[in-house]
Amino acid sequence: MKLTSYWHDSASAFTGAETDPVEGDVDVAIIGGGFTGLNAARRLAKAGVRIALLEARHIGAGGSGRNGGHLNNGIAHGYADAKAHLGAERAHALYRAHDRSIEMIEEVIAEEGIDCDFRRAGKLKLASKPSHVAGLRANFELIQREVDADTRWLEKENLTEEIGSPRFHGAMLYEKAAMMHMGRYATGLADAACRHGARIWENAPVQSRARAGSGWELATPRGTLRADRVVLATGAYTGQVKAAPFGWFRRRIIAVGSFIIATRPLTDVEVAATLPGNRTCVTSMNIGNYFRLSPDNRLIFGGRARFSAVSDEQSDAKSGEVLRESLARTFPHLANIEIDYCWGGLVGMTKDRFPRAGEQDGLIYGMGYSGHGAQMSTLIGQSLADMAMGQKDTNPLAGLDWPAIPAYSDKPWFLPFVGLWFGLKDRLS
Repeated sequence: MKLTSYWHDSASAFTGAETDPVEGDVDVAIIGGGFTGLNAARRLAKAGVRIALLEARHIGAGGSGRNGGHLNNGIAHGYADAKAHLGAERAHALYRAHDRSIEMIEEVIAEEGIDCDFRRAGKLKLASKPSHVAGLRANFELIQREVDADTRWLEKENLTEEIGSPRFHGAMLYEKAAMMHMGRYATGLADAACRHGARIWENAPVQSRARAGSGWELATPRGTLRADRVVLATGAYTGQVKAAPFGWFRRRIIAVGSFIIATRPLTDVEVAATLPGNRTCVTSMNIGNYFRLSPDNRLIFGGRARFSAVSDEQSDAKSGEVLRESLARTFPHLANIEIDYCWGGLVGMTKDRFPRAGEQDGLIYGMGYSGHGAQMSTLIGQSLADMAMGQKDTNPLAGLDWPAIPAYSDKPWFLPFVGLWFGLKDRLS
């Protein structure tokens, strides 16, 4: 079993990174080489803007290369809860923004010729308990009536055509949801950005930021450059470089571990017995699971196996054992299947689980996707690029307040208690 991301291991590495020291004057410097930063770089470079992108590790090293491979439309909340929290107009606009981001991914893939197995697969939100059916169905009816006609309700007896598990009691189908190979998309975006004129430095974590005239000077272990504008697109990894001057954001974003395993490739018979519908799937539990088939027919099965802010080989392996048990309960016929990959990553959560994008402390930023970053980040990257060029009307998150979390800096001491609370809710619901 490899303790590495399947998306990293099965994609060609990006080879266009700069080998020279970090130096020069640019119009815009982007910090972070995930989907947000890469699409911002691509859009700016296409517009003739001088671009430098600084990535602390390698392209797609963070959440963009460590997720479950889903591009699910919809939002992270029940739609009624989003309306209550944000108001009907903003909740509707945010839902539509997720739709638009998937459309944009599809357009970028076609425009740049990126081979990443993109497919409009549809998503199933599965009712894990009989008691979950009424609430899930009410959410479906509201969504279908107000914001997304491309949805369907599936009764329990109809699920046999979709999923080979007896554990679910109905499902909402989001027909516009998609999937793709995340590692190949990241490499393709980076190649496209460079082709249009962006310069990308890997292994260049930003360690300090200082005013330099009307712009900023960014220092890394590989050198220093000057930029008129700076875009911060580091998500859950904003606090990983402790010397980096991003304290305002570290008080507002919570890094939570999410963990994934991937089986050996399934046979055609096993595919038919497991996910004959070949869609992305998410369960309705608070501590639930998400799963799909890979392009080579592995079952990619993930979840918040442990409430931890740590993802390393030891933590990932422990979480992998928890996920193996969950997989066996969900698909008993795969209980003893070989696990080829096990990995983890950090999800950037906000207190209310809504993403944020705007300007603060001299930085243009986009982050806090709360588990929906794979689909939303391409759109937000374009919005950040527009903001850097003075266009401020394309940000779907404009004006959304982002208060600091009380008694929090960047150490989520409360995660074990959150895990206990959600576990209790799952047992009682």
